[in-house]
Amino acid sequence: MRGRAPPRLVAGGSILALFVSLAILAQHWTPVAAPTRLRMALRLREPGGEAWLGTDALGRDTLSLLMLGAGPTLRVAIFSVLIGTTLGTAVGLLAALRGGRLDTALMRLADLLFAFPPVLSALMLGAALGAGPGSAIAAIAIFTLPVFARVARNGARRVLAQDFVQAARALGVPPLRIAWAHVLPGIGGEVAVQVSIQMGLAVITEAGLSFIGVGQPPPAPSWGRMLADAQTYLGAAPWLLLAPGLAIALLVLGFNLAGDGLRDALDPRRAR
Repeated sequence: MRGRAPPRLVAGGSILALFVSLAILAQHWTPVAAPTRLRMALRLREPGGEAWLGTDALGRDTLSLLMLGAGPTLRVAIFSVLIGTTLGTAVGLLAALRGGRLDTALMRLADLLFAFPPVLSALMLGAALGAGPGSAIAAIAIFTLPVFARVARNGARRVLAQDFVQAARALGVPPLRIAWAHVLPGIGGEVAVQVSIQMGLAVITEAGLSFIGVGQPPPAPSWGRMLADAQTYLGAAPWLLLAPGLAIALLVLGFNLAGDGLRDALDPRRAR
């Protein structure tokens, strides 16, 4: 139906809206008033009753921790991808507009950054700056920067080859004006789709960094650290692993569905 949003975009947006709502709600209300307080008498309670998702080894309510962990995960993913998108797109545009040796040098630098996985980058930054969300944001941003540099450069080169852009350059229109008026609108769809994909990867990376102790420091709740704590009690309390694992999988699914939906919505063939 013409003008109708793609189903995957609607489904992905609904999932993302759910997690954003939970993150906002957790700042004002959780099922347990003090979710990080230790309650050893209630440790490893099975799901049911007042503890809908059970309690962990320290007696903390799993649902409350899950809600509080959504905020840090989303913040790290959003800020890291935002930084990577801004810097990477700027680098890609510069490479496409200038070309020549500068283009080659910038792309080789992007390849060099690709050689450092985000976990390794976070470990190095954590050793230098200390573990925390700042190290995780910087590591993920460094990893996503070359992705957007490649996407922006390839898209910009395609737009710059168009006749109307060649005519503007022949008339002496400044490169920055061409980039702002023609190139950025032409590659905006590709960048937006890549943002949604990288957000899902950032969620997984943030969970992995928290799992190894480089991400969100305790006692602040973190889905990755909840997974790390749950592995000790996998046989006795499997719900401790299922809750954060399903939350991570569902959030990543939401970003991926949103990315696929954006691709469908921006596809000219689908529009026709």
